[in-house]
Amino acid sequence: MQSCLQLHRLLLLELFAYQPLKLSCGALGARNAAKIPMPPINPKDPFLSKLASVASSSPETLVNSSVNPDTPPFLDLFDSPKLMATPAQVERSVSYNEHKPRSPPPDLPSLLLNGRIVYIGMPLVPAVTELVVAELMYLQWMDPKQPIYLYINSTGTTRDDGETVGMETEGFAIYDALMQLQNEIHTVAVGAAIGQACLLLSAGTKGKRFMMPHAKAMIQQPRVPSSGLMPASDVLIRAKEVIVNRDTLVELLAKHTGNSVETVADVMRRPFYMDANRAKEFGVIDRILWRGQEKCPGGGCYSLKFVS
Repeated sequence: MQSCLQLHRLLLLELFAYQPLKLSCGALGARNAAKIPMPPINPKDPFLSKLASVASSSPETLVNSSVNPDTPPFLDLFDSPKLMATPAQVERSVSYNEHKPRSPPPDLPSLLLNGRIVYIGMPLVPAVTELVVAELMYLQWMDPKQPIYLYINSTGTTRDDGETVGMETEGFAIYDALMQLQNEIHTVAVGAAIGQACLLLSAGTKGKRFMMPHAKAMIQQPRVPSSGLMPASDVLIRAKEVIVNRDTLVELLAKHTGNSVETVADVMRRPFYMDANRAKEFGVIDRILWRGQEKCPGGGCYSLKFVS
């Protein structure tokens, strides 16, 4: 067995060093010494290329290598593979902040999320609700102590022309997610906060609800979705559900604005528009943000440093 392995190594020497050799194997080789023909090889094969390199530079490595019957020959010529770190070793850390990426992600929503900013810039349709709730959960997982900034420019569950585009439950889903968070929620109205979006604006942490000077807020009764070809009984069921959602919206707005349920229900009989000062008086916000101007219309404005 040992003499045959020796012969195998010498064959490889002739194969890769391209040196013609006269070989014999023990008793068989003593009687029949013949030239071993050169078999064709693939020069691009990485295993054969490695062996050829070793045979050319140090042939004694192949001839004198130790024999291990448990492993194929010549594998010891290759470096042992190095295992990658396990996900737990990579992701686990003492501080949540160490999960922060080393370089900013390429897309704008991820850049905002990296700054702990959630931006609602569309009506509350299912896709928007799914993204906002996921971002809120992710930011709490990242750090349950740092505040989350919710910027709002939304017409709620309707379009600007009043047509219903989403169910009232879309706004309630984001509201419930906000109420479950351990973080402080800083809400900022930029542009418009209408209907359910106004509820989200008022649901921020007390003292941390802001509004731009020229933004608008508006509360109104929920609208009945298009009934289409529904039978009358189904239209009645939908109407009753809208009334339930209206009463829920009134109670939540009364809770966060500090007004009575009767007051909120009375002003919601028709669309109730509020500029920044009126929204502050009604209890929807706490502060008006203003920077770059010496005078603020109506007074009561604060510097943007409060949300920096």
